[in-house]
Formats: sequence, structure tokens, C-alpha cells
Amino acid sequence: MRSLPSPRWRRRTTATLALVAVSGALAAGTAQAADYERLINGTFSSGTADPWWAGTGVTNRLTNGELCAAVPGGTANPWDALIGQNGVPFEAGQSYTMKFDARATTPQPITANLGEGVSPYRGIASHTVQLTTTKQTFSFTFTSELDFPDAGNGQATFQLGGQAAANTVCVDNVSLVGGVKPPGGDPAVPAKKVNVDQVGYVPGLPKQATLTTDATAAQTWVLKNSGGTTVATGQTTPKGLDADSGDRTHLIDFSSYDTVGTGYTLTVGTETSFPFDIGTDQVKKLRYDSLAYFYHNRSGIEIEAQYVGDEYARPAGHLNVAPNKGDDAVPCLTGLDCGYTLDVRGGWYDAGDHGKYVVNGGISAWQVLNTYERAKLIGDAAALGDGKLRIPESANGVPDILDEARWEVEFLLKMQAPDGMVHHKIHDVNWTGLPLLPHQDPQARRLSATSTAATLNTAAVAAQAARIWKTIDPAFSARAQAAAVRAYAAAKANPAKIADPNDGTGGGAYSDPDVTDEFYWAAAELFTTTGEASYRSDLTSSEHFKGASLNNRGFDWGATGPLGDITLALVPNGLPAADVAAIKAKFVSVADGHLSQMAAQGYPAPYRPTEGYDWGSNGLVTNNISVLALAHDFTGAAKYREGVFQGLHYLLGRNPLSYSYVTGYGEQAVRNVHHRHWANQLDPTLPIAPPGALSGGPNSALQDPIAARLLQGCTPQKCFVDHIEAYSVNEVTVNWNSAFAWVANWAAEKVTTAPPVDTTPPSRPGAPTASEITSTGFKLAWTPSSDAESGVREYQVVSVEGDALRVLATTTTPSATITHLRQDTDYTLYVTAKNGAGLSSQSTQVVVRTRPGSIPPGACKVKWQATTWNGGMSANLTITNTGTQAWTSWKLEFTLPGTQKITQGWSANWSQSGQAATATNMPWNGNVGGGGTAGIGFNSSGGGSGEPTDFRVNGQSCTKG
Repeated sequence: MRSLPSPRWRRRTTATLALVAVSGALAAGTAQAADYERLINGTFSSGTADPWWAGTGVTNRLTNGELCAAVPGGTANPWDALIGQNGVPFEAGQSYTMKFDARATTPQPITANLGEGVSPYRGIASHTVQLTTTKQTFSFTFTSELDFPDAGNGQATFQLGGQAAANTVCVDNVSLVGGVKPPGGDPAVPAKKVNVDQVGYVPGLPKQATLTTDATAAQTWVLKNSGGTTVATGQTTPKGLDADSGDRTHLIDFSSYDTVGTGYTLTVGTETSFPFDIGTDQVKKLRYDSLAYFYHNRSGIEIEAQYVGDEYARPAGHLNVAPNKGDDAVPCLTGLDCGYTLDVRGGWYDAGDHGKYVVNGGISAWQVLNTYERAKLIGDAAALGDGKLRIPESANGVPDILDEARWEVEFLLKMQAPDGMVHHKIHDVNWTGLPLLPHQDPQARRLSATSTAATLNTAAVAAQAARIWKTIDPAFSARAQAAAVRAYAAAKANPAKIADPNDGTGGGAYSDPDVTDEFYWAAAELFTTTGEASYRSDLTSSEHFKGASLNNRGFDWGATGPLGDITLALVPNGLPAADVAAIKAKFVSVADGHLSQMAAQGYPAPYRPTEGYDWGSNGLVTNNISVLALAHDFTGAAKYREGVFQGLHYLLGRNPLSYSYVTGYGEQAVRNVHHRHWANQLDPTLPIAPPGALSGGPNSALQDPIAARLLQGCTPQKCFVDHIEAYSVNEVTVNWNSAFAWVANWAAEKVTTAPPVDTTPPSRPGAPTASEITSTGFKLAWTPSSDAESGVREYQVVSVEGDALRVLATTTTPSATITHLRQDTDYTLYVTAKNGAGLSSQSTQVVVRTRPGSIPPGACKVKWQATTWNGGMSANLTITNTGTQAWTSWKLEFTLPGTQKITQGWSANWSQSGQAATATNMPWNGNVGGGGTAGIGFNSSGGGSGEPTDFRVNGQSCTKG
């Protein structure tokens, strides 16, 4: 989490932009439109440039209320130096007026450009003006021919390059007014009225959901299995107005139903929940996905496809390989004059940016290590052993979770200065763009000053590592302990060296004015590891001793005292039993407070801030869930275990916005988290976050322009939007995921091991019968299956094709319409029925033959036009019906060259299997008369070029040209 964030999206500055610069239609007049402002922070009155970004080589600064860009000289083209804003909404056919003030230190032309921010970089409008040294006002009007939603790829830029000498260009009062739809609109998809944990409920534990309704009387709820069969009913319990959400809620309690299965839903009246499971598989899987977050975010190492898949593989970042400046010899910030450089390769990227912060890395590494240490002492360490994670160090004889944590611990040790103090952070000299993969980062890297907080973080984690590795790797253990002892002594000699709260350019400041909690934490770790009296004296005399800093809000990177308490309560040490008991009692007392509060909430979450919800509220919720978990560890009381899973239900969908805040888990999981290379919302060639990443969650302060525009007046639990630029609510960080990994591992330990299981497959579906047979498809129907326990979840229509099987359709009803088949061809088919427990049965096979087609051989022609670049291709295809008979639908097939993979397509439904590509018509371009054409296209990534030679339309070979 960054304390002074400033994300930006770096537009690709390729030759393609030259086409954008001259495209667009300027309108003579202004059409009827509402005065909707499309740009954010165009007056720069917020005190920050957000969300305006600067391209490579350009530096943005706010000067006297203007945005002034330092522009390098010697660029060849105007688009070689850019400032801009992303996510600008446009509506096709609507008129817009752009207006701005601008000046330059040296007179020069600039171009205001409106268009698409990612490939194929389609333009909307551009307008070139001549700047002087005096501020002038410019205005132009145009009509958009493209349509982009708020979260889309619309972009506004100023092109400042193409000048021989460096210059400074200042803009102000930048406005884009027009359109008929208000920007923002509904900031999220509509919330459900019945909210559940979208992942699932554990057999043997309470199963509760929330109904939102103004009804004051109890309502009837119905639980249905995946086949739609009612398996339980009951009455809701009205709870009234819920302060944190602003909703009037009822409680739905279906705890008595325990049959394992998938696809359950809850219905009240006309309102139905998202589907969910009853079982333990997803909880057990979550422990490993949450830990996988850290390998994905490693710095200084290639992220290999064999561990994460092709979609997430990437080259190593910040190893001094161009364009990186590298982390191998990093100097201090200008003005610090530390007189040395440090090799600080490795570690984990902190959050959405490429910075590495000791105070955030410290709590993160500690929580990952404590996950193992706790499991080894009182839990299930075998589940965290060697070979359990997909990382390069697997099978080295060391538990994988320790291998992952060591990647960060080694980095913390590298941040130690010659005098024993530890540098607060290392990151770019300026904020990097968004999206931007680590190996593409061109910024110089710098060390910030040493701080007492960073030094104590390193002392604490190094002491913890020393005892954990004592028998695993004695040499590393000794090195870590020596660093810890040296760091603690340096901190005591410099007890008030506070990180500069204004050091927020290029990375968050992470300033913490009170380090008494860090001293307590470090003393607790060193005492537990060494037993030395001096550390014991420091911790027992601390104001934080015996759980004094544990409170209702929770702990985080700026409040670390409870970390020391957890170590003292779990790990054998020399404290009197009464002191250890007092620490445990404080956890139990705070946990009781959480349970009392949760019982009164409509959407229970163990979190009681003093005012509103904080930045990273989900991280605080998760740390408070760990307090409930530890209370269960210390007492064995079932109520705390139940509280843990209640808290997880909130994170996984039982909240007023109907979001699962964990990527990849749930029907409506967050997709657009703020992250530099999980940036699919901004660049469809990039992936969304992999499963298991925890979003920061609701933040009442709305500390970014997107959240501020979309969420004004929100109640605390509703101050959230799933938008990549809304970093104050939707960022991901190592310390939130370390908390979540700790809880996920605890929960996986505590699920019921032998729940009731549906062991009976569904009845056999009837043999399918075909009707409405055409040359390209037919309709199938069959007698449905039945399943009295977990219900029929789905049917699959399967085609037997030699030794291979191909699923033609998946449906929840006993019928399916099959399309896009070859003409005059036999298809051998059967239907498989699957129930909620994953068991299946299949029908007998039938053969259905499509009718002869209406397209004679040679009655089609395909024209191919492609532009390739290093790592991708953009292709446009024109399909011509050279026959006399009209097509009512069409299916184009061909083989893609090289290793190209389609990432984006238009004017057709595109699919790909291996290098075999298929395009089928859209509803509006399927009817192609004799001599008629259909134009389609796609973008792809990968290597290889050349024109395919095997074009086929509806199974018939086509000529080229």
C-alpha cells in the first residue's frame, strides 16, 4: 500500500501512433449534448497530477496550479513525448469540445490527441496548436466515431515531442465536454439482494447469508441444488438498518443443510444469490493460490511458464538489462550523499508499482514465516512442505513456503547500510506508467534514506528467520542473526530517524512517526531467538507489552506490536507463564469484541475503525480474522473458528456489493485490481490477476480521482469500485496477501475432514434426438437426468471424433442448439449429465448428419492484409461470396502463422485451438449475398508471419486475393 500514490498508464509509443495523430473527424458545429465533463482533475486543484501520466522521458510536476511537463530534446516525432489520461469515456456519434490553457518555456507546437490507448490505436480526433511563452486558451470541437465506456480504452494525450531542444510545456484547465451519458454512471454491476460466500460453505459450520430488503416481516428462503431442486427452506430473521452498508437486512441461516455439492443457490421471492458450493476443496486450494501471489511478484528473477503458465510468464525485472537501470548497484537519492551503492536485487514488488519497501516487506515476510512457524508448532506443517508450491526451489529439501519467504528476507538483509541501519525503500525516481511490466521499466532506481522503522523491521524478521533456519541452514541462520543484532543496536543508537513523509515521488512514503511498536516487535523476536536479558528487559518495559497494542481496528505495517505478541504467545521463550497467559487472554478479549460486533452486523466483518473504512480495509479485516483464529488456537472454543469463516464469507462475497474480493474465486470476483502487469482492463494482451490475490477493499476517504468521481456519498462498506485506476480501493499488496495467506492456511487446517458426500451419480440421460437439421447445425433434445442429493449441475453434448472427444455445448437444460458444423458430415454424439458432486453419467450414442451445403467449391475468396511487429500482428480479412447463392451464416477457418495467439478480434466471434483459428459471423453480418463481402480482423501476439494458405468458409476451400 502506498501512502502517496500516483499511478499512470504509459501508452505504447510505436510507429502506429503516427496514424492516430492524423485521424479523427473535426466537426463544424456542436451537436445536442449534455455538459458532461469527461476528464478528471483537469484543473489540477487536487494537489496531485493523478490520473494524468507522463510517457517515457517526460516528467510531470505541478507548478503554481499548472501541470508542467519537462520534455526531453532530440525526439523525432510529436508522439515520442506524451502526457495523457486514460479511461476517457466516448460515445459514438456524439459531439465533444476540448478546451485547455497551455504555454511553453520555448515556443513550440503540440498536438491534442483523442483516441484508443491500446492496439489498434484507432483515432477519434487530433488538433495541433502553436504554443508561446504566454498562456493561451485553445478549443476545438469534434464528433466521435468510436465508443468507449468509462473503464475502456479511450484516451486523451498531448503530443509534445519532435523538438531538437529540451523544453517545458505547461497545461491547465483541461476540459472535454460532451456526450449524452453521464460519466461513471453506476460504478459497479448491480448488487445482489441475496448475498452469499460465492466460493462456498464448510460442512459442520454455520452457513449464513444476507438478504437486503425493506420488508419488516420474516421472508421465506429456498435453498436449491444445481439441478434446481429445493433441498431446504426456512424463514429469514429481520435485523433492521445496517450502519456500515446503509442496507436494511435479514439473516438467512441454512446451517442445518450439510450435503457436499456445487452450484447451490438461495432464493427469496424473485431474488436469487450467486451459486456457491458446500465442501472443503476450494478452501484447501485457496491456501496455495494465496501463497502463489509472492512468486508472481518476485523481482530479479524470470517468472517461468512451467510454474505460472504462459499467460503469466515474464522476463526478470530490474537486472540491469535494457531498458532497466537495474537493482545491482543502486545509489542513494540525490542529496543524500551516502557514498556507496547497494546490490538490492530480489525481493517482492510491493503493490501495483515496482517499488520495494522494507516496512511493508517486513510484515509480509514475517506473516509468511509465521504461517509456517505456527503450523510447525501447533498446526499442519506437512501441507506447507517441500513440493507443495509451484516455485523453482521446489524439491530442494526445504519447505517451499520458507524458500518463498527467503526471497524477501535476503532482500531485507541487502538493504542494510554499512552502519547497521536499513534503507527505508528502493524504487524508481519517478512514478512508472500503467501498464508496465517490470523488465520494461526504463526509470533509474534509487535508495531512500535509512530509517529506524525499516531497521527494526529487518531486525525482527532476521531474528525470526535465524531461529527458523537454525537447523535447516545454519550458515544462513547465523548471518540473519548477526544482521538482526546489528540492526537493533543501530536502531537504539538512532531511535527517532523517521522516514520523510514527503518522500513520495516514484514510490509511497510509508512514514511512521511512532516506532515504539517496532522496537517492541524486534525485541520480542530477538529475545525469543537468543534469550538474552537485554532484549527481555526492552520488551517487558515496553508500553506495548502483553498485548497492549492489540485493538479493534487491527494491525498493519504501521502498527506492528501484535506481531511480537503472536511470537511470544506461540513460540517457547523464557517469559513467565503468567505473562504468556496474559498475552493470550488479550487476544481472546479482542476476539470476543469482534464476535459481538459481527453478531449485530448485516454483513459481518471483524473490523471497527474509528471513522469510516481505511485504505486497505480488507487487510485489516484479514488481520482481525487471524486474531479470531489465534483465540481458537489458545482456547479451542468453537465460536472463534466459526468467526474465522464468517470473516472469510465477507471477503468472498457476503458483502453489500456482491463482490468476492479475492481474484479468481467466486462468480463475481474482482478482475481489475491496480497492478502494473495484471492490467487487462487497460491492455487486453495482458492478463487479469491470477487466482488468490486480495483487493484492498472499501475506503471511505476515496483517495484517488476515479473513486472520488464514482463513489461520492458512499456508505463505508460500499466505497469500492472494481477499476484498475481506483488504486485507493482496488490495489493489491504483499502485506494484504501475506495476511490472507496466513488466514487461508489456518482455514484449510480447520475444515471438516469427513463431510457428508454425494456418492451417487445422476440417472442416465435419454439418447439425444435431432431436429431442425441444416447444413451447419441442428437442435438436440433428450430426456433429463435426475439427482435427489446434489442435483444435476449441467449437461454436455460430446462429439466423438476419432480418438478425440469434443464438447459441442454445455447447458443446464435438456436441449441444445449446435451450430458451426461442417456440411454433409456425420457426427457421433452423446450427452453427459454431471451432478453437484462432480459425478456423471452418459447417454447412448447417436449419429446425426448435417445436410449438404449451399456453397459450391470455389465460391469464396479471402483477402489477407497484415501488419507485424516484434511480438505481435494486426490482421484484416475480407471474405467474399463469389457464388450466386446468399449465405445466411458463415464460418471461416485457417491456420495462424508461427506462434501467434489471438488476443483481440472484431466483427466476428473468434476462437483458437493450437494454431487453428475460427471466426463465425456476428448477428449483423451473417447474411452475405452473391458477390457480397464481410470484413473482419484481429490482433495477436507471438512470433511468425506470412499469409495462411488454407482458408475455408463453411468447410469449402477459398481462393486468395
